[in-house]
Amino acid sequence: MADKATEQKIIAGSIEDCWAVVADLERYPEWISNMKEVRVISRDSEGRAQEVSFRAAAFGRSTSYTLKYDYSKAPKVLSWVWLAGDITNKLDGKYTFEQSDGGTLVSYELEAELKVPLPGFVKRRAETSIIHTALSELKARVEASAKKK
Repeated sequence: MADKATEQKIIAGSIEDCWAVVADLERYPEWISNMKEVRVISRDSEGRAQEVSFRAAAFGRSTSYTLKYDYSKAPKVLSWVWLAGDITNKLDGKYTFEQSDGGTLVSYELEAELKVPLPGFVKRRAETSIIHTALSELKARVEASAKKK
């Protein structure tokens, strides 16, 4: 059974600033601390990464997974679905961006299912950690880029 987690954070930047960072998948290892490698397998008709293979640190080891991205609601939503993975059966999610006082309200939703059964509290703690870290690192990246402008 898949577990779903969501978190939100206000980022001092425009929707376009946030979108530029999350849609540049190949640069994830530069700002996501547990991301080791990103490889684009295919691109859509506009040249955007569509099928992407990732290698990341997870549970004290390295994990690999492949996701397929959907840009149909750009730049308000960037969503993805799981295609394959060594320890996952599902890893679907999305970033949603809404203009807000002080910047952009970014929501990150993740639905994950692991191949190896873990106690519910361990899975929830891992999902919460993944989402919290991703949003904190996204905030740092967007806000640092905005200062350079």
